Amino acid sequence: MEGVLTPEIWIAVAEKTGLPELRRTTRDEPDYDRLMRYRIDLLDRHGIKLSGIQEIIGTLAPLPGALAFLQALRELAPVIILSDTFEQFAQPLIRQLGWPTLFCHRLTVQDDRIAGYQLRMADQKRHSVRALQSIHYRVIAAGDSFNDLSMLQQADHGILFRAPESVVKQHPQFPAVEEYSELLALIRARLL
Repeated sequence: MEGVLTPEIWIAVAEKTGLPELRRTTRDEPDYDRLMRYRIDLLDRHGIKLSGIQEIIGTLAPLPGALAFLQALRELAPVIILSDTFEQFAQPLIRQLGWPTLFCHRLTVQDDRIAGYQLRMADQKRHSVRALQSIHYRVIAAGDSFNDLSMLQQADHGILFRAPESVVKQHPQFPAVEEYSELLALIRARLL
């Protein structure tokens, strides 16, 4: 979701709080647990609460063209967003995207403090794709980060969308595109 349809939430939080260390995302750190422990520690040290993060998220809008892309895609096939975001973060953005189906994780919160997180399951994106394939869906997946790679590998067709050059270079087996029109064209071609 983040980086593909919506802005990166943690980058927005970094900008609003003045903590550049929060700019680190799954584009930079392939170990999700390490990244989340780092983030939670930063939030604790600086007294940043869930409600403050939710206020920042409430000011965000989907990326330009994302809603039109999603609407066009839904006319072609069922759409499920697999994300490593959290239920407590996603709602304002999902509302603006017309309530698409979202599979994501959940934060553990104590007195408005983010104390931890609960993964739906380890490698949930790949497992979700595999589950859809087990009921005879063909899956086309698009993503932009290290945490999307197992999903792209499991999918019948994987596509990198606005991925950093390091990810594109390390994974030339996936076509890489930058514009929603290009992504939609690749998806259409693979649906035939």
